[in-house]
Amino acid sequence: MNTNSLQQHVNEPTRGSNILDLVMTTTDLSINGLEVTGKIGDDQMIDFSLDVQDPNTRTQHKQVRDSKRTNSELMKEELGPYNYEVLMSNKNAEECYMILKDKIATATDHHIPRKGMRPTNNPPWFSQEIKRLTNARQNSYRRLKRYQTEPHRQEHIHACRAVKRTIKSTKRNKEITVAAKAKTNPKSF
Repeated sequence: MNTNSLQQHVNEPTRGSNILDLVMTTTDLSINGLEVTGKIGDDQMIDFSLDVQDPNTRTQHKQVRDSKRTNSELMKEELGPYNYEVLMSNKNAEECYMILKDKIATATDHHIPRKGMRPTNNPPWFSQEIKRLTNARQNSYRRLKRYQTEPHRQEHIHACRAVKRTIKSTKRNKEITVAAKAKTNPKSF
């Protein structure tokens, strides 16, 4: 168990004076309230709850500053009225830096809003060009289903080929880049 970093949670006998039932985890945080309770035949019953994170729960969006919506006039007004010479007199460089940093951080919090960024689950070779071509392929498929004409069928065939060709070349280029960096940065992929 020690070589695999496993932890045994049952410490009481479950059959006679022997511990026959094992509950092992890599961390002790995932098992709550483990108790050896009533009997079932010759064996003791083990009751516990297991904390498992639901894989379908969405992760919280990363919060970043939305610089396009900055209220620069109010920010200037908030930072402007201080007499920095008086405020920073008789202070060393680190104290002056901390004062200035706090003032700027406060003004930033007040006047530059935050926005959530969705995490991307795209593979590293996925690009805007591939996204654009995939959307074009999807639109051509919709037109083909709606009109069912030969020109629309040809358009869809060309769109499918363009996506396939671009993905293939992008993947190939990514593999070449990773192979070139393998000696200097083995974790680049």
